[in-house]
Amino acid sequence: MEPKQKPRIGITIGDVAGIGPEVILKTFADNRVLHFCTPVVYGTAAALNKYRKLLALENFSFHTIQAFDQLHFKKLNVLNVQEEEIDFTPGVPTPATGAIARTALLRAAQDLKDGHIQAIVTAPIDKDNTQGEGFQFPGHTEFFTTFFNAPESLMFLVSSSGLRVATVTGHLPLKDVANTLTPELLIRKLTILDNSLRKDFGIQKPKIAVLGLNPHAGENGLLGTEEAELILPVIEQLKNKGNLVFGPFPADGYFGTRSYQKFDATLALYHDQGLIPFKTLAFENGVNFTAGLPIVRTSPDHGTAYDIAGQNKADETSFREALFAAVDILRSRAGV
Repeated sequence: MEPKQKPRIGITIGDVAGIGPEVILKTFADNRVLHFCTPVVYGTAAALNKYRKLLALENFSFHTIQAFDQLHFKKLNVLNVQEEEIDFTPGVPTPATGAIARTALLRAAQDLKDGHIQAIVTAPIDKDNTQGEGFQFPGHTEFFTTFFNAPESLMFLVSSSGLRVATVTGHLPLKDVANTLTPELLIRKLTILDNSLRKDFGIQKPKIAVLGLNPHAGENGLLGTEEAELILPVIEQLKNKGNLVFGPFPADGYFGTRSYQKFDATLALYHDQGLIPFKTLAFENGVNFTAGLPIVRTSPDHGTAYDIAGQNKADETSFREALFAAVDILRSRAGV
């Protein structure tokens, strides 16, 4: 009988030519992790076996299933998403490895929608190599937002140290950022962030910092007017409604002086403005969480790292943290 307190967590294998299989195996090589969840890897047993041998994990075993009535609650479960085996080389992505990543993602998302699993942790994909029928998106965030019919979502990077950074715009060319920012967009993203901090992280009165767009947050209009004309009015509007929102802060000084430690979360305006400092400060234990969705999806904050795939060099900490974050967010949403 399945332990009621253990959620079923779906894990998409990502591009099997990357480090996804390695960080998955290293995480579950410590069987204490199985006390917290019942994991189901969407991928292929053949790919995991290949990495199990490369990593010399001879004593590690997993349980292959075809249906959920075959789940093993004290082992890593693997659901084969395709019958035919492929020959691949770690570090060398091919259309076939991209197809496995895409198929695993689509199958897991559908199983989440159907209630067979309670959350998804996604191993890294090569966004270009994964494109195909059913997946024509810049990344996981956009895919899950569309698949679950959410009006909006938020890329939210979190760490066990308490550092939390969200971004207004995600996978968008830098030249398009300024024209994309509107008061309405800022309000929507800040609302999602505030709601997530309350619902997903149990913070009753979140304190949020907003970064400026321009160098020195515009320097009183000398280096740009978005701060005075766009960002500050939104902050004042939300403050008048009782929200604890502050800024706009110059991004370099804000992170350089560790001002982020005074806030529950930081809202960056574009991808690199938030992710560069986040990964500098919390790369090993960072987690990418898609806030604003009706479901829970997390991932490690790193990519496929083809250059070290299959060499027993990948650090599983971020993946393990992503797994624990999914469990914690599920508990927080359930009020446990």
